[in-house]
Amino acid sequence: MRAVVYRRYGGPEVLEPAELPEPKTHVDSVLVRVRAAALNPADLAIQAGALDSAVETYFPVVPGWDIAGVVERSGPGAPEFAPGDEVIGYVRGDVQRAHGGLAELVSADPGTLVGKPLSMGFAEAAGLPLAGLTAYQAIVHTLKVQSGEILLVHGAGGGVGSLAVQIARSRGARVIGTASAHDHDFVRTLGAEPVAYGEGTVERVRELAPGGADVVFGAVGGVLAATAAAGRRGARMASIAEIGTPGVTSVFCRMNRTDLTALTELAETGRLTVRVGATYPLERAADAQRALAAGGTRGKVVVEIR
Repeated sequence: MRAVVYRRYGGPEVLEPAELPEPKTHVDSVLVRVRAAALNPADLAIQAGALDSAVETYFPVVPGWDIAGVVERSGPGAPEFAPGDEVIGYVRGDVQRAHGGLAELVSADPGTLVGKPLSMGFAEAAGLPLAGLTAYQAIVHTLKVQSGEILLVHGAGGGVGSLAVQIARSRGARVIGTASAHDHDFVRTLGAEPVAYGEGTVERVRELAPGGADVVFGAVGGVLAATAAAGRRGARMASIAEIGTPGVTSVFCRMNRTDLTALTELAETGRLTVRVGATYPLERAADAQRALAAGGTRGKVVVEIR
């Protein structure tokens, strides 16, 4: 099968095309023909060797945690999936030990897969698992955002932030979101009130919510301390970037089928969309990584496999 691999740590330059054997499948494995794989900043960090001291890596590595594709076959121990089923998956656990999503085929544990939302194409659906799980677990489990509360989302135009906005809106919260000026219209389409981040952010938030936000979520780093006054006294705060900040709960993504299924249900009912900024064919995976690393792409960067 066609795949993209790296045989040593590094940046996009270490990616190379490869012909690999079809992945082996166990009695309870699901073989998925990958149609799209979304990239995440964590992919770049892992590839650069950031977790070398904590996780065993077996080269060559096929990167890619987020996939969308079609079931090729499933073992008798995975009866919930059948050939032809469209699925999405978060296959992080095996990337450094087996095969990730930048390949024609991936063998996945059924616990990492759920049905693909029929309302989404493969590229859009591939962008849902990691960013969606992170946002969902932050909004629903960590911050426990409730109907009628005011939530301030920093980075509301980004991958995790935009999904957090939509999840909170589906729960009946009012959302104020900081974002770059060019993303304000997009943030409005999500149902949030956009605010520019920088000088005057706290004052603008306080104009919109004189009592301050009940809940604050940081989907980007370096903002919570500067905008602490935008939250009311005792406001609940969480972040995916400002790890270890006093008074701020850190959020780390974990695969959870119930949570991922809840996200697909939101998508099916029109309450959740994924913004795709750029797509690349498999043979240009290194260019896709460069685009992700450079920033500026307004939406998920996705590799399509045809």
